Amino acid sequence: MSTAKPRSRPFAQIDVFTARAGYGNPVAVVFDADDLDAVAMQRFAAWTNLSETTFVLKPTTTAADFRLRIFTPRQELPFAGHPTVGTSYAVVEARAELGGRNALVLECAAGLLPVRIEGHGAQRRIFVQSPEAGILPSRSGSGTDIAHALGIAPLPDPASCVVDVGPRWLIAQMTDAATVRSLRPDFARVALLTAQHGDAVGVAVFGRERDGDHAIAVRAFCPADGIPEDPVTGSANAAIGAWLHATGGLDALGHRYRASQGREVGRDGTVEVQVDPASGRVMIGGHCVSCIAGHVVVGH
Repeated sequence: MSTAKPRSRPFAQIDVFTARAGYGNPVAVVFDADDLDAVAMQRFAAWTNLSETTFVLKPTTTAADFRLRIFTPRQELPFAGHPTVGTSYAVVEARAELGGRNALVLECAAGLLPVRIEGHGAQRRIFVQSPEAGILPSRSGSGTDIAHALGIAPLPDPASCVVDVGPRWLIAQMTDAATVRSLRPDFARVALLTAQHGDAVGVAVFGRERDGDHAIAVRAFCPADGIPEDPVTGSANAAIGAWLHATGGLDALGHRYRASQGREVGRDGTVEVQVDPASGRVMIGGHCVSCIAGHVVVGH
């Protein structure tokens, strides 16, 4: 067990999937975290009370440029979308030698993941490849259970599925974006529903936009993890992209599309989703904004 004493470490808070500070999903990033153990990391993540906090460490392999560990206020995750995108952005901002690179490799508990960098400065966009998706059937009757939890008319049973991209998501398709935006979930029922599906991290729902700059609207509910509604969720969008690929749903959207998420909680995030037509592997990404840069005291 680590006995790392509290000390000052470089720190950043990045707003992810937005070009405007305050409109995306923030991630707290602690650098120089090699001497911290999981207990200290979890305690700090609970203190920030953000949906995720990450810790940057030296990689264990020369194939990676950096390693990170990802914590919600309650648990460590093998992968999550906005933390990997935001941390990659923070690492590029902090390490001048990476400024000219257009590709990196990050190491996390889910393995080695490619990172693509497009543009420079305020126009920079970061894309991270999610782990290979595992698509599992949902429980019989899940359409009805999801509908009750979300306060809508029952869904046909094939309208839901469990997708594992590191965290597991229970995915459901709504009639359209307007239905997604009007949902009023019963969070106790949502928490029970996720527990019944192999401890899924949450329920992610989507519907097609009829006009505008986005192809779909997305919402993600994670009350069992202390996050009633996540503002903008990379892993949920990766899971949706993988499911659309598996079911032929990308024929109408294309293999690169934009998802809108967060307006219902006062944000306005955009997740760019790119699905490889051959492999089905998904990259998620977008703009980031550095909101806080400085130092923080972390340790036992």
